[in-house]
Amino acid sequence: MEQNNEQTEKVNQQLETLFRYFPDLTGKQREQFGALYALYADWNAKINVISRKDIENLYLHHVLHSLGITCMLQFRPGSSVMDLGTGGGFPGIPLAILYPEVKFHLVDSIGKKIKVAQAVAEAIGLENVTLRHCRGEEEKQQFDFVVSRAVMPLADLVKIVRKNIRKQQMNALPNGLICLKGGELAHEVLPFKQQALTLDLSDTFKEEYFETKKVVYVPL
Repeated sequence: MEQNNEQTEKVNQQLETLFRYFPDLTGKQREQFGALYALYADWNAKINVISRKDIENLYLHHVLHSLGITCMLQFRPGSSVMDLGTGGGFPGIPLAILYPEVKFHLVDSIGKKIKVAQAVAEAIGLENVTLRHCRGEEEKQQFDFVVSRAVMPLADLVKIVRKNIRKQQMNALPNGLICLKGGELAHEVLPFKQQALTLDLSDTFKEEYFETKKVVYVPL
């Protein structure tokens, strides 16, 4: 029982950290973020979408990390975004909560992961999310941006998603790819050095977890 109380406290503290970084959330958004832990913990017991040891760090390691995309760009209402290799819904679901007027299309090649993301999106009433079980090469629709979380090397990702980036612009940055990455990136970014932008998430999020985490943007 004591362990459960400790875990609940840890989860609540992380949720408060999230709310501190995003103080302008509506009551509905706070409820939606607040509901994620119980939903993912329940699904994770059946289908492993997050490391079992890491589920209690959901808000810090997965939700807040996903929202690190906003350090690079705030999406304008009416934008459309594809999340490639979404897994159980990261970064797509946290971003869809934060931007209710932006359309998010979540894609993953593993059907059971899409099933979890679909169930979570439905449970919290997200109306701006569509999902597809397929490989990135098979998705032909076009979007303003593609986002991704450490799915594959940058050059491979660029090859796959170039076809998915639409020409018309509506955001503060030209349309392209925004990735969450960790560790040493100089080698990966080298082919795109002229246009790529890299930001350290530790400049915004002060928790130790973010010390090596980065967000990378490549215009396409």
